[in-house]
Amino acid sequence: MMQTPVSSRRAGLAQGCFVADAPERVPRGIAPGCGGLEAEIVSGQSTVTSAWASSPLKLLVPRARGESVWAYLSSFGGGMVAGDETNLSVRLGENARCFISTQASTKVYHNPNQRACGHKLNAALEKGSVLVLAPDSVQCFAGSNYAQRQGFHLQEGAALVMVDWFSSGRVARGERWAFTRFQSRNEVFVNGERLFADSLLLDPDDGPLDGPHRMGRFNCLALIALVGDAVCEPVAKSLAQIGAQPAARRASLVCTASPIRQGALLRFAGEHMEDVRREIRHHLHFLGALLGDDPFDRKW
Repeated sequence: MMQTPVSSRRAGLAQGCFVADAPERVPRGIAPGCGGLEAEIVSGQSTVTSAWASSPLKLLVPRARGESVWAYLSSFGGGMVAGDETNLSVRLGENARCFISTQASTKVYHNPNQRACGHKLNAALEKGSVLVLAPDSVQCFAGSNYAQRQGFHLQEGAALVMVDWFSSGRVARGERWAFTRFQSRNEVFVNGERLFADSLLLDPDDGPLDGPHRMGRFNCLALIALVGDAVCEPVAKSLAQIGAQPAARRASLVCTASPIRQGALLRFAGEHMEDVRREIRHHLHFLGALLGDDPFDRKW
């Protein structure tokens, strides 16, 4: 597939930021909603070597070179409308470091025709590279349908920090677990061998989502996956901290941690979204040292 170099990108919203969304920059024959991001080590620094996207996907790259590169996903409609699908491919060369997030929460709008929206991500991490994928939460409006699938393929020595979280909807408007369907699946492979697969399906056909034996009092669920030698110290700290927490009856925030080979899975369920956000931020406090700067200092 033809790649377009970073130097050809159109100027973005701020100096030093380019926007990979111009139709003339997208490789020919690419379906709507597709995008690509590649980073390599160039002259000793992580550098974006290719970035492109087709509508409705928008890719913003405010930091294209440095100790780590940063990119943000967005959309032209401010969210996903009926039938929108996005598909992002990411490749990190040996020892490159990359942070990917979103401009804001991913809003999945009302879908009267039951046309499902979807997002796919496929990431290839070469030896010694580090990917931090920490988007804002997914917020499904009443009557919406959303499916997400993400695959991460790590070579030996690569590291991954992945956050996947979503809320119950627009609670302030009385929309609580009122979407039609929500599905999320994450798979991580190391040297071609599946390390873990995490799959979640929320469908009212299996019973009311807000029932006491399903979502109950909780309004936000989150998963953090930490994999690789570069995050072994944070993994040990998070496992120890969460393991030492007492199990309080009807706690407003519930945290669990599961060790896996080369890492850990952290899970959070909260009555309040801000509590979950703070807990995620607490367990990702090490990102500043890993990336050379803390991306949350200007956001959260």
